[in-house]
Amino acid sequence: MIEYLPLFLFAAVCLALMLGYPVAFTLAGVALIFAGLGILLGHFEPNLLLALPDRLYGTLTNVTLIAVPLFVFMGVMLERSRLAEDLLNNMARAFGRLPGGLGISVILVGTLLAASTGIVGATVVTMGLMSLPAMLKRGYSPELATGTICATGTLGQIIPPSIALVLLGDVLSGAYQQSQLAQSIYNSEPISVGDLFIGALVPGLLLVVMYLAYLIFTAWRAPNLAPAGDDEKPEWGAFLSSLIPPILLILLVLGSILSGAATPTEAAGVGALGALVLALFKGKLSKAVLTDVVQSSTRITAMVFAILIGASLFSLVFRGLGGETLVHQLFDGLPGGVFTATLLVMLVIFLLGFILDFIEITFVVVPIIAPVLFTMGVDPLWLGIMIAINLQTSFLTPPFGFALFYLRGVAPDSVSTGQIYRGVVPYIVIQLSLLTLLAMKPEIVSWLPDLLRN
Repeated sequence: MIEYLPLFLFAAVCLALMLGYPVAFTLAGVALIFAGLGILLGHFEPNLLLALPDRLYGTLTNVTLIAVPLFVFMGVMLERSRLAEDLLNNMARAFGRLPGGLGISVILVGTLLAASTGIVGATVVTMGLMSLPAMLKRGYSPELATGTICATGTLGQIIPPSIALVLLGDVLSGAYQQSQLAQSIYNSEPISVGDLFIGALVPGLLLVVMYLAYLIFTAWRAPNLAPAGDDEKPEWGAFLSSLIPPILLILLVLGSILSGAATPTEAAGVGALGALVLALFKGKLSKAVLTDVVQSSTRITAMVFAILIGASLFSLVFRGLGGETLVHQLFDGLPGGVFTATLLVMLVIFLLGFILDFIEITFVVVPIIAPVLFTMGVDPLWLGIMIAINLQTSFLTPPFGFALFYLRGVAPDSVSTGQIYRGVVPYIVIQLSLLTLLAMKPEIVSWLPDLLRN
């Protein structure tokens, strides 16, 4: 029974999180309780806790994680500059006369916002406030309208620059370095955030195409669900003036990474400065706005790092109790080898997405399973993208999908929670279909990184 303490630790953390306790303190507090229990039972070495200060210092001085506050600042500043509002209005005029045109505009604008901000909550709330009333007024099905907005908002998880990919890249890099066999297989080069950014581009754009295909097919099959409008003719000058700035910012940030001219952290600094310049040119930059953006960025960053510190303690205690050895034994005993192990991991992450946030899964689950899968020969880049897309579904899966909560908070009372839940189901199926496609065709992930290396 003592050897199963790591599993009890994991279950206790999940239970405490479901009860609503703060994530960072739950991870650290439950870990310390189990460390004490392990010491009493002679199953935990107390000196292991002496390694915690060095781990925390390494976390807080991690150059890769400096990108987090910079990307957060960039996203919040773009949200406050109302860039999306002008872009959506002009995009709706361009496509509004087509069946499903307003929905197409929402997906395209959401894609640009995802590539500009990478913050799911900001995108869902912004698109919900701006586009949901217009879609309902035009006669869109509430399910189709809310599902499209929620799913589009989650694109910030997979389309770079994404805060989720920054955090996931750092965790996977640490897990990779722990796996000696994986290092020998993959030439001792750990996965980086830049690798994840490049590898996520094609799958992310493919997901956008699948969203658009579903919406266009629905509008063609049942025009009453997404009727065309009688919008005014687009003013192409205004359209281009609202479209070009975010595209230039995206090209500046991603182009510097893809070309090798800048690291993701350096590119994040460029993006933050670019967002300031855009806000200045739009006349939205003031002392009050800047103060609000800095305060919001500080709160979000502090939350992320507090969870990371708690997760570091959890990871240390989990390994000290023999958790990694237990997971190795579990995976080695599975029939089907690597395929079954990977399928089980994807299924567990998907199910945990019903009750846990992506940050919690990234910091708690991924460090446990990634070293084992790397040792079994799983490609680190492919695994990272698969996990990222899987985590994206955690924002959509009821009952605790955060995108659903964000939209519920700004949706009119005429839209029921049940309609929002039903609306996201087709998009969850699309995301799972993409996961299946990537499992069958891993070269979709590796094609662009291999091309840029050569």
